[in-house]
Amino acid sequence: MNLKTLFKISYGLYIVSSKSKEKFNGQIANTVFQITAEPPTIAVCINKQNLTHEFIKETGMFTVSILSQDTPMKFIGEFGFKSGRDVDKFKNVNYKIGTTGIPVVLDNTVGYIEAEVIDSKDVGTHTVFIGKVINAELVNDKLPMTYAYYHEIKRGTSPKTAPTYIEEKQEKITKMQKYKCTVCGYIYDPEKGDPESGIKAGTLFEELPDNWVCPVCGADKSVFVKEG
Repeated sequence: MNLKTLFKISYGLYIVSSKSKEKFNGQIANTVFQITAEPPTIAVCINKQNLTHEFIKETGMFTVSILSQDTPMKFIGEFGFKSGRDVDKFKNVNYKIGTTGIPVVLDNTVGYIEAEVIDSKDVGTHTVFIGKVINAELVNDKLPMTYAYYHEIKRGTSPKTAPTYIEEKQEKITKMQKYKCTVCGYIYDPEKGDPESGIKAGTLFEELPDNWVCPVCGADKSVFVKEG
């Protein structure tokens, strides 16, 4: 069985947010989809280990911010590879409180949806929350980021708590040695460099500045290992 076939299913990239009392939290999610048109309902799939899961269960409300194609990897890393139990993800983020009282992330967002949970389904490691759409607004006309673009163009990875996570086998060493971040799984490919951080294509890992950090999770060079 080739599980990479599942990669051909189309996804987007979103921030799903909720709250508990006065504390906000949000996380990166790729499994968000519309269920019905009349009335408009959507579903999100959230890992039970995540703080956002606890908040949605508590309040019965969530918001979805649809990320744009040009969203910086560092921004994705803040919401995708850090836990709200350790950091305040909303501290330096532009957001607003929606009509449901749940925060809506506005940075790098093309539009957002607010929903009230009307049903849920336990699917083992995750819960699928089905929500009635309470409000939805467009923010701009930028292109939304697809999961394929995130993986193939921005070379992003999936955390192990993601519903689409599949462990990748190591590839053979190519002409220019790739390095892997042991924290989040990001692959530094010298042939492509890291344009968002000002690193030109063709820059070997050994030539990266000492202050260079993983563009996804912010870890320093010391945690990288050779890929392959």
